[in-house]
Amino acid sequence: MSVRKTKIFWSTSVALLLVAAAWLWWSTQHQQGPTAKRATPEKMSCALPVQLAASPHPGMVWVPAGSFELGDTVYPEEQPLRKTSVAGFWMDRTEVTNAEFAEFVKAAGYITEAERGPDLKLYPGLPADMRQPGAVVFVMPKDVNTQGSATQWWRYVAGANWRHPGGPATSIEAHESFPVVAVSFADAKAYAQWKGRSLPSEAQWEWAARAGQAQAARDHEQPKAANTWQGIFPVVNSGEDGFVGLAPVGCYAPNALGLFDMIGNVWELTSDAYRPGHGESASGPPDQVPRGMATVSARQRVIKGGSFLCSPDYCMRYRSGARQPQDDDLGASHLGFRTVLLAPGP
Repeated sequence: MSVRKTKIFWSTSVALLLVAAAWLWWSTQHQQGPTAKRATPEKMSCALPVQLAASPHPGMVWVPAGSFELGDTVYPEEQPLRKTSVAGFWMDRTEVTNAEFAEFVKAAGYITEAERGPDLKLYPGLPADMRQPGAVVFVMPKDVNTQGSATQWWRYVAGANWRHPGGPATSIEAHESFPVVAVSFADAKAYAQWKGRSLPSEAQWEWAARAGQAQAARDHEQPKAANTWQGIFPVVNSGEDGFVGLAPVGCYAPNALGLFDMIGNVWELTSDAYRPGHGESASGPPDQVPRGMATVSARQRVIKGGSFLCSPDYCMRYRSGARQPQDDDLGASHLGFRTVLLAPGP
């Protein structure tokens, strides 16, 4: 298969039947009127609790040391459950925002990988439209070909990057409090190093998301206090959680440690190289970037937490134990990050 070609097809009849049923239902509802409740006007920020002035690391919360069962039992790549221990660490209480990333870019003169474009020496076989700088963007389809691929809603968009996450016609202006997206592993790592921090390991991230819950398999229901997909993916999102796309950081209640949006909104990069270990589907879940759009030779990192595209009918990855691979050098419109700091506790 050529690098970044888009040839991923749904491989099971169950998936086809689900999409066919979804499209039939959507078509019927669409004739009767709008099916999605969109927040009007769009909410641009959410107030975060004021931290104590004496906090040694403003914007971060302390995650105490602990032992827990890493993983889950819903999908093969989450297994087996493993007894894991982590030392205490500090973690950003929210995903890194556009405003925070902009400060880094201005101070360091940094240019992201999506702005630079692919290295054609590494990928000489790229089609012309993918030789340009850009990122992968989710576009809600108007209709669905039940025998088509996930590229019906995932598109490589030239000119998409952290400043223009949906493509050149979009902008982060007035979206300073939204999580930065369309960043690669190298971009996130550069930001973390600039801050004197690092990206969390998979174990650190999952322990923080568990908020002290040592036993696995306790968060399988679609969370109400998180930005996920309500409806039939990818054609209907009712927006019952208040958003049909990205949300500003901190709009939902934090977990017991004071961490916001650990589940939903955007997937979050970790420092761990991805190893499936237990086999993986040839097609992957529909909320993920099609593997044909990804860089075959690139290393992949574990991403955690699910995103606003996770729904019960397809992607039940709005769980602390869920995990997926993400190519190091490919930005996407549902992917962000947060940082950690190894330093003494409060």
